[in-house]
Amino acid sequence: MNIYTQKQNWKIALGAAAIVIVIASLAYTNYLIKQIANDERSKIKIWAGAIQKKARLVKYTNELFDKIKSEERKRVEIWAEASKMLTISESSADLNFYLNVLDNNTTIPVILADDKGNITSWKNIDSVENNMYSNLSEVQKNRLLAELQKMRAQKDSILIPLKANSNNIIFYSESKLFNELRFTLDDLIKSFITEVVNNYASVPVLITDGSKTIIIASGNVTKQEMAENKDARILINKMSKENVPIEIDLGAGEKNYIFYQDSSLLLLIKYFPFIQLGVIGFLILIGYSLFSTARKAEQNQVWVGMAKETAHQLGTPLSSLIAWNELNKARGGNEDFIEIEKDINRLETITERFSKIGSKPQLDKHDIKEVLQHAVDYMRTRTSRKIVFTLKSETNVDVKCNVALFEWVVENLIRNAADAMEGEGQINIQVFDQSQFVYIDIEDTGKGIPKSKFKTVFKPGYTTKKRGWGLGLSLTKRIIENYHGGKIFVKGSEMDKGTTFRIVLNK
Repeated sequence: MNIYTQKQNWKIALGAAAIVIVIASLAYTNYLIKQIANDERSKIKIWAGAIQKKARLVKYTNELFDKIKSEERKRVEIWAEASKMLTISESSADLNFYLNVLDNNTTIPVILADDKGNITSWKNIDSVENNMYSNLSEVQKNRLLAELQKMRAQKDSILIPLKANSNNIIFYSESKLFNELRFTLDDLIKSFITEVVNNYASVPVLITDGSKTIIIASGNVTKQEMAENKDARILINKMSKENVPIEIDLGAGEKNYIFYQDSSLLLLIKYFPFIQLGVIGFLILIGYSLFSTARKAEQNQVWVGMAKETAHQLGTPLSSLIAWNELNKARGGNEDFIEIEKDINRLETITERFSKIGSKPQLDKHDIKEVLQHAVDYMRTRTSRKIVFTLKSETNVDVKCNVALFEWVVENLIRNAADAMEGEGQINIQVFDQSQFVYIDIEDTGKGIPKSKFKTVFKPGYTTKKRGWGLGLSLTKRIIENYHGGKIFVKGSEMDKGTTFRIVLNK
């Protein structure tokens, strides 16, 4: 089992463990959320129950208010009847009875006037004392007339028919007690609405009219929410889907409705698991990115150090070989030294390649077909004669490259292809000019690469050979992408039919 198979197994194991931890965390978090949500909803139910009870109290008070108003009307009517009977009764006993009825009205302000609006008598007007109208000062008369105008505006009056086709009219207004009750009722209604909108459960609420379209008051609803839902019906419908509205009857002849939704705390709790997962995922991503960057930096240091050390180790014996070869040539050496010189030149090329790793190489314009042809010619003499090489190029294309490093790439790919074909087959190299880019396809008829390994083959240490180091393709990818700014990838592969590698270079 190679390092990448082990790595894959570790990834699967760690992934499975992470999934188990996430599921367990979500399950426990959901349990807590349900508990808190139930607690929140129980608070909301208590609040809703309290609101309904308070609404019944307001309704009862309103009904009581209406009854008192009705009773005051009846008392005024009795007082009016007594006033009428007082004018037509001739019995002294009856007169005393009607006078007592009139005197018993100590709370309701009344003014008695004739058909022409002349005031004849009044009672319970605080700003004017009881007296004969003719005895009043101008100021008091004006006050009394002002009170009469108010009573006329309220349209609360009772007609008293008299003899000789004449009538008296009794005007009256609400008593002090009634006004105090009205103030208390208004205060109670305001307090009820305030309690609804400023609820202890922090529930967003709307109070609407009976048609469920007009918002009377709102609480715990942000201005942004109100602005986003300009049409009140949108916000009302949204709340009605979450909870059944509470119907309230305040006794004013029309029902109102209270719409409410889950509190902001409950909404935050609902989304907490997703926020939790997001934060954990973000931290894992940052951690993975940092470790990956550190690992790559470490690999780069190893690559550079290894390459520099190899160049250094080759440099000393190579210098000695060059010197000995020159000495033998000077002594009239035979043709064998020509071949030795070729190998020395090759060693110089290899040393140059390794010395360039870790530093930015110089890129010059070269005819890519000539560079490829040189690499193919070199490898043709060092591979099996049963391998057929073909090189096709539509035109001569100049590409910016470092010849020593780029030939190293081509040699590595040809060597891997020859190994995959086990010394027999065909290697086809094609060049495509694509205006901005140049595509170079290197195709073999070897064993092929599984699709799952298309990216793994470029990682250091990956190899299918018993004695391989697994560094060739990794070094190839580094040279193309890091030093030439291009790309290299497996274009396609079929098992037992062959593989095609594609190199993309900028022109």
